Amino acid sequence: MPLKDDVMNELKTVNDPELGVNIVDLGLVYEVEERSEKDVFIKLTLTSPACPLGPQIIDEIKQKLSAIGLTAEIEITFNPPWGPDMMSEDAKFELGIMG
Repeated sequence: MPLKDDVMNELKTVNDPELGVNIVDLGLVYEVEERSEKDVFIKLTLTSPACPLGPQIIDEIKQKLSAIGLTAEIEITFNPPWGPDMMSEDAKFELGIMG
């Protein structure tokens, strides 16, 4: 699915401002669904429910997708809650967390 790949590539350019690692490698992106040729649905989480930077991350996602001609509906969920075990090996290495 090329559109989903394009969306995931853009999401990899969005970093969590506190951790400095992209939201895909952090395991924050739970779902990307193509709604039409130009519209997607994204379900993601934050590192904690109290994260004050959620609106900033959402704005950046929308800006990045808009730059490639897409609109997105974004849903924040905390089910399941995020944990460090959801990170990619690259993210763990970048943050100095050994498996």
